[in-house]
Amino acid sequence: MKATDFYKRIIVFLLTALVVIAQTSLFGIVWYKYYRNLIFEPFWNKGNWALIALYALILILFSRLYGGLRVGYLKKLDIMYSLNLATICTNVVAYLQITLINRWFLSPGPLFIITLLDIVIIVFWTLGSSYIYSKIYKARRMLVIYGERAPDELIRKMNSRKDKYDISGKVHISVGDKEIYKMMHDYEAVIIWDLPSQLRNKYLKHCFAHSVRCYVTPKISDVILLGTERIHLFDTPLLVSKNMGLTAGQAIIKRSIDILVALTGIIISSPIMLICAVAVKCYDKGPVFYRQERLTLHGRVFRIFKFRSMCVDSEKNGARLASKNDSRITPVGKILRNLHFDELPQLFNVLKGDMSIVGPRPERKAILKEYQREIPEFYYRLKVKAGLTGYAQVYGKYNTTPYDKLKLDLFYIENYSVLLDLKLMLMTFKILFQKETSEGVEDTQKNALRESHKEEKEKKEA
Repeated sequence: MKATDFYKRIIVFLLTALVVIAQTSLFGIVWYKYYRNLIFEPFWNKGNWALIALYALILILFSRLYGGLRVGYLKKLDIMYSLNLATICTNVVAYLQITLINRWFLSPGPLFIITLLDIVIIVFWTLGSSYIYSKIYKARRMLVIYGERAPDELIRKMNSRKDKYDISGKVHISVGDKEIYKMMHDYEAVIIWDLPSQLRNKYLKHCFAHSVRCYVTPKISDVILLGTERIHLFDTPLLVSKNMGLTAGQAIIKRSIDILVALTGIIISSPIMLICAVAVKCYDKGPVFYRQERLTLHGRVFRIFKFRSMCVDSEKNGARLASKNDSRITPVGKILRNLHFDELPQLFNVLKGDMSIVGPRPERKAILKEYQREIPEFYYRLKVKAGLTGYAQVYGKYNTTPYDKLKLDLFYIENYSVLLDLKLMLMTFKILFQKETSEGVEDTQKNALRESHKEEKEKKEA
């Protein structure tokens, strides 16, 4: 690592430490000035320090979970949103801790006040730290190496972050290795975009050998390899891909968590579901619920429950996904979809065992067949139960292409753990109020497949 890079990382670390210290100090002041004096059996000094240190630890954990400390990586508004959400979660946990210590409820007023002060600190810290980051880290000049699939969509997405990426060159593999190797060293980073495995591996090794930063789009086979177990047979390293979905133990634990979370969710959300049901019924006197056949584990068909968000005869012309300006969505349905409240009845599907809290979103059989014509591997998602939320929902969008959704869902299946499930459940709160996660497909599309055939090339070479 260059000395300048080392010092830059120290500066970024100090920036992240600054906001944690500032927020923890506010909590420390409120604890010493207010709550500590009200508790019947106050802590000794070390106990006070331990409680404040625990606050800092919880704040760091929530901030890392939601990405609130990823200054320079996320947009400024995303950092503010993520860090504010982390702060609210931390202060709620802190209040519950204080309640347990006191053995009864105390006024949440002081914590509410420091939450407001935290928000002010977060806004100023985000603006200041983003400015400093932009001064010490300029946008990297990047070269895209591509084959049959044009990289225009990728370039558009990455160049929307002009503060971080500058894709200022692209080269087709037809120019030959010699020219491509030469061009690589004229840029600060390389993107290997949709190339056959043999070519991709050659360029990847060249980047590794010459310490060139390299970004690679993974293929399905790469995602499967990421979930393998490493073993050593004598002096030969092996990667084992078991390809069986969840183990018996994992399935039992996951089902137990599903039942607990579904029951709790139904009890807590029952007033909201009642209001949603009344609103849907009063709008057009049609059915409250929308029932539809979907696919779950091993392709088993079940009937999914949702609050109806579209007009009664919405699919008289055949099955299709909702589009951005879909005239079939009712005004009430638009609100329900934006808040994701239309999905709440699926808690009953989870309780019945048709779905899990976390897993790939269930597709209709007709749409699955359409996707399989382009991507035969799409049925790999059926190795686990369908989910209410999932990896593709947290890290993707409603209109993410099926091929990318498949890769995201395979990341989940191949790297499954109870901790990953808990992380995705908590991450779901972050995306609930982000509009892009529920944005429909283009008005001309019936499903999420786009014009580029060209995903077929990827799946052939996966």
